[in-house]
Amino acid sequence: MNFLAHTFLSRHNNEWMIGNFIADDVKGKKYLDYPQKISEGILMHRAIDDFTDHHSVISHSKNILRPKHGLYSGVIIDIFYDHFLAKNWNDYSKENLEDFIQNAYRVFQSYESVLPERTRNMLKYMMAHNWLLSYANLDGINRALSGMARRTKYPSHMDEAINDLIKQYSDFENDFQIFFPLLEKFVEDKFEFNT
Repeated sequence: MNFLAHTFLSRHNNEWMIGNFIADDVKGKKYLDYPQKISEGILMHRAIDDFTDHHSVISHSKNILRPKHGLYSGVIIDIFYDHFLAKNWNDYSKENLEDFIQNAYRVFQSYESVLPERTRNMLKYMMAHNWLLSYANLDGINRALSGMARRTKYPSHMDEAINDLIKQYSDFENDFQIFFPLLEKFVEDKFEFNT
């Protein structure tokens, strides 16, 4: 899962949202340096990633991409699935997508002092180019994948992945629609949302 899904799965708990947002830049036990709820958000992010990485539906999606994209298949699927969440937003939330995203940006900014430097720098670009909303359309997904391709250590062909998405769009969307409710239930069962 990518930024939109992690933010959505935080269920409007601002500190969980921040933990989910910064988790990729908080290594090992460094999560213990943060307040409890932010730490829980980091652990939530890790649990979401672990559940996702080991699920058979995700394996099916990755296997479609693996011949061309190898180890980068999982990263590409994360972006694809954020696209399907944005595109089908009304199936999962009663809140308007743009309102949700603007609130998320406000939360990220309000906790700017606790963001790791790399996350803080990325947030400027994310907001300037409205990454979260851009995931709803294919041009936005293509820009995200092309940008990531420029930053990979090895050839990833992520800049070509939009063609894979278009070619097997219904297969990927079907996998997403099967998987995402299972992920929602996993998160709801593992974390107490009433706190």
